[in-house]
Amino acid sequence: MMKLSESGNIRTANTWILFFIGILFTSSLVGRVSVAVPDNLDLPGAITYALENNYSILQAKQRIREQEGLIVEIRSQALPSASIDASYIQRDPGLIETFGGFPTNEEIWGLALNVRQALYKGGGVSAALKAQSLLEEAVLYDLKASINLAVQDVSTRFYNVLLARESIDVQEQNVELLQAQLQDATNRYEAGAVSQFEVLRAEVALANGQPDLIRAKNGFRIAIEELRQSLGYSGGPEDVNEYPNFLGSLDYEPINISLVQALEIAKINRPELQQLELVVQAREQGIVIERSNRLPDVDLVGSYEFNRSLASNSFSNALNGWTIGVQSSWAIFDGKSTQGRVVQAMSQLEQARLDLGETNLDVEVEVRRAINDLQEAAELSQASVIVIDQAVESLRLANELYGAGRGTQLDVRQSQVDLTQSRLNQLEAFHSYKIASAALSKALGNAIPYAQSEE
Repeated sequence: MMKLSESGNIRTANTWILFFIGILFTSSLVGRVSVAVPDNLDLPGAITYALENNYSILQAKQRIREQEGLIVEIRSQALPSASIDASYIQRDPGLIETFGGFPTNEEIWGLALNVRQALYKGGGVSAALKAQSLLEEAVLYDLKASINLAVQDVSTRFYNVLLARESIDVQEQNVELLQAQLQDATNRYEAGAVSQFEVLRAEVALANGQPDLIRAKNGFRIAIEELRQSLGYSGGPEDVNEYPNFLGSLDYEPINISLVQALEIAKINRPELQQLELVVQAREQGIVIERSNRLPDVDLVGSYEFNRSLASNSFSNALNGWTIGVQSSWAIFDGKSTQGRVVQAMSQLEQARLDLGETNLDVEVEVRRAINDLQEAAELSQASVIVIDQAVESLRLANELYGAGRGTQLDVRQSQVDLTQSRLNQLEAFHSYKIASAALSKALGNAIPYAQSEE
């Protein structure tokens, strides 16, 4: 499991996220094969597996690849273009006329290599390249956001597995105690110290304890399936009853971070904010692109041609040579369509700014909620430690009094119920704290808040 130790400072996880992004792009971008999950799986191992197999992350990778293709497409507008044009025409003799004693050709053919280079596009091409480059970088932050969400999801579901597994332990301990109480009641009945009613009540209590154990085991199986979904593992039917040995336990290690510090870290690290800032810059370039349509286009054009000679049908006697020139076009009036597109681009820019402002508010609320949830879980965890000690002592005293004949079986049973509930409450409290810490990490942009040192 991920240990939260070291100092009370905050360390950002951007470095290891970028490292994993590098790993993701060294793998094939086409197709996927589900790799086997390790036999022993801890939280870092689960996160590593998800970074390579989670479907949301794989989709984000493909969006980056799509942007790379768009960059290539737009860059082509600034590079020379070349084409080979060829033609061949066979004419009916009835269409042939004689000029100056020479008939026109029945066959007409030509071959030309044409080259065009954009010289000026009103700044539209350079603005489009800049905008697309910004959007490509924005998609990288989209990948980081997908990774952050996947890390939180995997962490949450891994902690759910640990909770379900340890709940089984608590219920098994409860059943063992109930079995011990049944055996004790049976021994007392056989010795004539108690009535058969005590034995019957112990048997009923043991039977009532079994459903909770059954539900706990089923909860463990369901938690494993949900974790498998987050990991992106698609196993075959033969893997249904197989699962790794989950390493780690639910424990409580307090995290020291203030709300002001958390808000500052989130503002710097959240990829959603960084992504939208780049989108705003790209939308600014979009206005330049649309305004460029008001300016003239200038292209350098040239060609080298082979055309059939009137005097010969031989390719070696063809007329050949080059041409070079400049072409320009200027739409001096387009029915205000350019003006309409400029208005649309300005609106898109304003929408992007509003999205950035709204997301800033969303992030702030998310951080505040995460801090509050963490504080609540910390208080519950601290209280649960004291209650466990009290419940253990209460059960010990109840057993002593019952053994000395000064207590009742009901007192023992109630103490046992209280101890089981206290253990479950502690597991829930520790689990809530782990979940809250994972939510806080995601809210901070996957900055890892380290627990305060015990030294």
